[in-house]
Amino acid sequence: MSNDLLRFEDEYLARYYSKKPLNITRGYMQYTWDSNNNRYLDMHTGFGVAFLGHRNPRIINAIREQLDRILTVSLTFYNEARAEFIREFTKIMPSGFGKVFLQNSGTEAVEVALKIARKVSKRTEFLAFLNSFHGRSLGALSVTGNEKYRKAFEPMPYKTRFAPFNAIDQVDKLVTEDLAAVIVEPIQGEGGVNPAKPEFLRALRQVTREKNVLLILDEIQSGFGRTGRTWAFENYGVEPDIFTAGKSVAGGLPIGIAAVRRELGDVFEPGEHGSTFAGNPLVMAAAKAGVETLLNEDVPGRVRTMGEEFMKILEDELGSLKPVLRVKGMGFMIGIELKKRAEPYIDRLIPMGLLTSVAGGTTVRLLPPYCITDDDMNMAVKALKTVLSENS
Repeated sequence: MSNDLLRFEDEYLARYYSKKPLNITRGYMQYTWDSNNNRYLDMHTGFGVAFLGHRNPRIINAIREQLDRILTVSLTFYNEARAEFIREFTKIMPSGFGKVFLQNSGTEAVEVALKIARKVSKRTEFLAFLNSFHGRSLGALSVTGNEKYRKAFEPMPYKTRFAPFNAIDQVDKLVTEDLAAVIVEPIQGEGGVNPAKPEFLRALRQVTREKNVLLILDEIQSGFGRTGRTWAFENYGVEPDIFTAGKSVAGGLPIGIAAVRRELGDVFEPGEHGSTFAGNPLVMAAAKAGVETLLNEDVPGRVRTMGEEFMKILEDELGSLKPVLRVKGMGFMIGIELKKRAEPYIDRLIPMGLLTSVAGGTTVRLLPPYCITDDDMNMAVKALKTVLSENS
């Protein structure tokens, strides 16, 4: 693509992302290529979307087959592609969950989870946590605990109290009976790759149950095998009342899911919720293939083993470098927290062939696909060590 053509993005596409000077033209599994045919190891993956790899063959074949059938069928009608996905998804849903709400993005999944909580509880207030991120629509922003995302749009439509993340000793005081729900990420992604302490999530589960408050776990980034379990909450031995999923489920196509416990049943009357594109057959075919990939290739098991290895190498090789505070995370959701802004290091990694992202301002976030190899890990560590040593 010529620069003359690319300038249309700068001239006419509204600017709400900071662009990198990189024209990505194709991808396959853990790699992407730019317009000059330079190859990159992708640990950005569209903020975690390409966890199953770019153009995963199983998913591409499912999309091709569906293209010969039909692309759009409203939720007003039945559709086999949708039913087949739901049947497959039930294999990875904990047994206590009985209904799924199909959406087009993680933000939409959070929106419907909040609506469910308000409808079921007949209460309006939420408890969320500092540094959390749940989306950029007004409802999801209401429970996003980073003021920089909310400030320009206040007042927010939902009343929310924000509490310190991992403040175990405050849980009993924070969770009050007037709440519709508590919403929390098992691992804060955008906020800096901050894992919840097991005692914190367990305390939230115990106290919300005692006070009849719903618990929503946001698994949009951490879920679907990313942490070495199908759902991150399985690492903690807790189950929520509602959980959200999205990003990587459909292999790169837009999807969001909210799953609710069986006893909540059908929450909405017809007309109280809806979505024009949700559950469309093309995405459903891709998502079914995504679940099949997760199960048939034991993606969580592979991530659990390789994630531990990757974390250890990163800690050993980078932990003593001057800019590095610590390496943190779980599975293939890894953060390298720095003593300074991460963005300049992200930029320096690009010409070295490694794509990453920033989390929490000072954390280099690694969200690699499940299919990376030992050679890929060594290449990433070498690139990171080089750029982080430059000012050491």
